[in-house]
Amino acid sequence: MSVVFWKELADHFSSRRFMILLAIIVLTGVWAIYASGQSIRQEAESAPAEFVFLLLLTSQSGGLFSFATFLGLLGPLVGIMLGFDAISGEYARGTLSRVLSQPIYRDSLINGKFIAGLTTVAILWASVLLLVIGLGIVLVGFPPNAEELWRMLIFTVVGILYVGFWLALALLFSLLFQRTVTAALGSLALWLFLTIFAPLIAQLAAALIVPDPSTPEGVVRQVDIANMFSRISPSTLYAETVQIVLNPLARGLGMVLAEQTQGFQLTPLALSQSLLLILPQLTTLIALVAVCFCISYIKFMRTEIRA
Repeated sequence: MSVVFWKELADHFSSRRFMILLAIIVLTGVWAIYASGQSIRQEAESAPAEFVFLLLLTSQSGGLFSFATFLGLLGPLVGIMLGFDAISGEYARGTLSRVLSQPIYRDSLINGKFIAGLTTVAILWASVLLLVIGLGIVLVGFPPNAEELWRMLIFTVVGILYVGFWLALALLFSLLFQRTVTAALGSLALWLFLTIFAPLIAQLAAALIVPDPSTPEGVVRQVDIANMFSRISPSTLYAETVQIVLNPLARGLGMVLAEQTQGFQLTPLALSQSLLLILPQLTTLIALVAVCFCISYIKFMRTEIRA
């Protein structure tokens, strides 16, 4: 498996499409972080001083999206790009039967390909995080504290799991469709549906269940139902996790009535309490990655491969 792992890892980092996508992420990230750093002094007035550094990831200054949201939009493309031709490309080139004729087991091949893709995602996400920290120190003038570093580390783990799901899904489509174009289009179509149309369908379903929310409690119930349906999308799970991890002032998900916040002093949550809030989202992301890869594993082990 180590031979397959190192070979796939070298192919990923020498791929032109990966370098192009990496350049887009880095250049856009530098622009977003620079714009956030320029206005960090104004936005720091509405946040505790000890968590100003997290604004580099969550601030929308200078653009339509924050840097964390931008990574959530482009991250799936990285996973799809790394996995859509993992098996179908071998079929198309006629090299799969030659590789398996060597003393390489089937499980070693698919495990090596998946771990190499996941390692590439981890290196990319960690590099982006180090870029944020380095530019943030230059722009803000001081380094992040220990809790900010821990929250950024958890954000990195969440990002790896999020992109890892799309990697496992693209690997599955690569097995189901032996044509690389079909696997790529299927992965992109599902990404667009879960990212754009799933939240819209969730709002329509909530409007059908609660058609006339005339009271504040009805509005909250409608929002809760919409959030429940939209959580079938990994993008929603990622957005909710980032909202809690990178914002220590966030105390929950969904709508909160004004009566519930009267006389309540807003203080930052401890890291352990934030982790308790996002535990269902983290568990679901891990389960999605495991289920997609297990289906791919079983499918590949039972597929008949001919020369």
